[in-house]
Amino acid sequence: MPKRYSPSIFLCGCAGSLIGAVSAALIASAGLLSRPDTPQTLLSISSLTPDTLHVETDIAKWTGNITGVLRAAMGLAVETVSIQKGDTLANVLVDSGLDNTTTFKVTQAIHKIFNLRHLREGQKLELAYEPLGTNGEATTLSKINMEISPGHLVSVSRQVDGSFAAHEIIAETYSKFSRVTGTISSSLYEAAEAEGVPFNVLTEMVRLFSYDVDFQRDIRPGDSFALMYEQDITDDGRPVRTRAIHLARMTLRGKPLKFYAHLHEDGEFEHYNEKGEGVRKALMRTPVNGARLTSNFGSRKHPILGYTRMHKGVDFGAPTGTPVMAAGDGIIKKRARWGSYGNYVRIRHGSNYETAYGHLSRYARGIKTGSRVKQGEIIGYVGMTGGATGPHLHYEILLNNKQVNPMTIKFPASRKLNGVQLAQFQKTRLEIERKFAALDTSSDLAVVRPGVSKKFQK
Repeated sequence: MPKRYSPSIFLCGCAGSLIGAVSAALIASAGLLSRPDTPQTLLSISSLTPDTLHVETDIAKWTGNITGVLRAAMGLAVETVSIQKGDTLANVLVDSGLDNTTTFKVTQAIHKIFNLRHLREGQKLELAYEPLGTNGEATTLSKINMEISPGHLVSVSRQVDGSFAAHEIIAETYSKFSRVTGTISSSLYEAAEAEGVPFNVLTEMVRLFSYDVDFQRDIRPGDSFALMYEQDITDDGRPVRTRAIHLARMTLRGKPLKFYAHLHEDGEFEHYNEKGEGVRKALMRTPVNGARLTSNFGSRKHPILGYTRMHKGVDFGAPTGTPVMAAGDGIIKKRARWGSYGNYVRIRHGSNYETAYGHLSRYARGIKTGSRVKQGEIIGYVGMTGGATGPHLHYEILLNNKQVNPMTIKFPASRKLNGVQLAQFQKTRLEIERKFAALDTSSDLAVVRPGVSKKFQK
């Protein structure tokens, strides 16, 4: 049976369960685990039984320093090291004083559950040694803890036979529904950011509305937005992931535009309007977040050439490095530097539509000719390569190999619910509205999701 762990506690089992229990009892008696509304319970040595030789994880949630406190009580030396640019786990461990044999065993154990190529600069490793030497120096490596992401850790422990076992530990989390409302003074992006909407939620919200809203011309000061989104949160308050935006609403010049999340049998959320019509269209009008429309489709005086010519796309001004998304599902037809377009990507969407993206500063990892991309996937980053006077994205939609205006072309909904599915969606929609109204007076609605521990032995 998988064990349940709090994200703030790791007990160094190699020092012995008895030592861990006694240490915890001593710490509790010193008040380090105190909680005002909970009486303290002291353990005597004679009261220790197999059922009491552990510390309840719900107690451990009340202090963020429980790991260090317990290890200090158990006589362990703890060293924290940070991954630097260009580091590998092996060279970090060797630089910390481990011999090559131990380093190999540890990296092999971790590799079973974590791809070491995904180490990030700044990621921290905690190395615990036991026991302390006569002069206070660390000796035998006991354990390594490494946080992969909030609520997701890998712990490697030395076994009796000298091998190392890796544990993947998923923290216990709770699901929190949050409500945000705001008034727009300049842009939806800035208004949502000012209200503290997390970046990934903000990005998804902009993507949802980008099918139907021209962010440059449709939005006026005084328009408003509202959101209700769900996140998995660790016990110490860190978001692990966003599950869904359950409600997204924009009110433009008094006219509301509402989208609701509906969970399908395949486990994926899709968004629909009040009539059960899918939000997702064949192509996105605005494939870059937080941008402003700087040049429209049609005749214009070319800023470099100086004469009037047809502008067969639209330009979105944004800072260099702003992510550019694929406007729809498709296959990369061209990925190369191409004349005045600079760094250029062209995507084929079915048999009739293509989209083109110019002046990119660089391409996203894995983007190459012939590769498949999903709608909303990052394909490159805004720049000013080729014939450009400033950082912007040049964006084109081509229908039957002819450029059309991305801001006026009409796309059908990708999916429309009917029959039983529509009835289920309408039931979901009413429940979302109920939760949204409840959050007007209550800051969150929550449900606990248990954590798990998985063990891999070399």
